[in-house]
Amino acid sequence: MAFELPALSYATDALEPHIDKATMEIHHGKHHQAYVDNLNKALAGTDGENQSIEDIQKNVSKYPAAVRNNGGGHFNHSLYWSVMAPNAGGSPTGELAKAIDDAFGSFDEFKKKFAEAGTTRFGSGWAWLSVGSDGKVQVSSTPNQDNPLMDVAEVKGTPILGMDVWEHAYYLKYQNKRPDYIAAFWNVIDWNAVSDRYAKAK
Repeated sequence: MAFELPALSYATDALEPHIDKATMEIHHGKHHQAYVDNLNKALAGTDGENQSIEDIQKNVSKYPAAVRNNGGGHFNHSLYWSVMAPNAGGSPTGELAKAIDDAFGSFDEFKKKFAEAGTTRFGSGWAWLSVGSDGKVQVSSTPNQDNPLMDVAEVKGTPILGMDVWEHAYYLKYQNKRPDYIAAFWNVIDWNAVSDRYAKAK
């Protein structure tokens, strides 16, 4: 089964003014599509064709670099689109809110750590909130298209929130001001979607 570009559940201009329509169109329709196309090419004729994207990530060290880069790109972006929504933001509630408080002391402390993970990631990469093997939430960052699900990750876990800090995610609107993009990202996080992922990851 070839992998496919997942459709967005909202219009490309729905995250305005925080994430602009032009960025969404290029980022989803061109960048993510390229990851999908290149992943399918890299897996053609191998047993990886029959694996789920999650299983490929978990065993990514067995695959060539093209699968690591493009498979990571496909997995990461699929998660990224799904944890954003129009008229979102605010803060988490219920079990996820408690898990964040337990791990970081408060939601504000978590926000600082997460923003720092995104701001200090040198070059291209991602900031993550994931659930570790101990069931606790943790913040980390990865280079390029790596993620905490990969067997090569420094900090391993099940990602429940990912923030893309590649320049293509923000440069049209924010130019080199990555911290401004990160500040705006809080306004589009769909905490219900993140909570659902947290419940499954536990």
